[in-house]
Amino acid sequence: MAGHSKWANIKHRKARQDAVRGKVFTKIIREIVSAAKQGDADPDKNPRLRAVIEKALSVNMTRDTINRAVARGTGGGDNDNMEEVSYEGYGVGGVAVLVETMTDNLNRTVSEVRHAFTKHEGNLGTSGSVAYLFTKRGEISFNDISLEDEVMLAALDAGALDIENDGETLLVITEMDSFGHVKDALNAAGLVSNNAEVTMAPATTAEIDNIDDAEKVMKMIDMLEDIDDVQEVYSNVNFSDSVMAELEQ
Repeated sequence: MAGHSKWANIKHRKARQDAVRGKVFTKIIREIVSAAKQGDADPDKNPRLRAVIEKALSVNMTRDTINRAVARGTGGGDNDNMEEVSYEGYGVGGVAVLVETMTDNLNRTVSEVRHAFTKHEGNLGTSGSVAYLFTKRGEISFNDISLEDEVMLAALDAGALDIENDGETLLVITEMDSFGHVKDALNAAGLVSNNAEVTMAPATTAEIDNIDDAEKVMKMIDMLEDIDDVQEVYSNVNFSDSVMAELEQ
């Protein structure tokens, strides 16, 4: 799935660029507060919190900001009226899209999510219409494939499920609960990843091989991500090499 990896790299780069402009910090802080509120304040005992902290660090959020968000969550009072809701739908080309939100106004959120789908020729589906296509898992990636033997030894010994090599990127796959432990083991072995996150991985991909459909999908995803209540957007899109070459120009 080299095309999928390239698309993932574009998303990660975009997330870092958005973070510089302060667009994602509020969402991540909200997620840290919620994760700390619902579980242990110690990320070693709270896999969800550990995963969100890794996301925060990947966009250069400071430890002080992260610690303050954790303290807000364990102190109570914040996000008491927030509800976590997922929405599911399809974009052009049969691309499945899963949208995770955190909201205090369900009517506002569903209206904005539906608008993003319909504006770009997509459709908001019913609950369960695409969720079955995705599995929550940890993904730790390395851009240096020459590290495969070292990464494989350290990762599998720490409990990783698998290591994939697409010729450009090494991808370590873990259970959500063992994500932090595997990443710590890799760090201890001197193997620092280029990206690490808990994500919703698709079981199958929807192939997009023309630039017009690709741009519609990307614009829809961008619009969904720009909604204040949206925390994360996952899709099973896979762009062809020719489309990726045009997108990266």
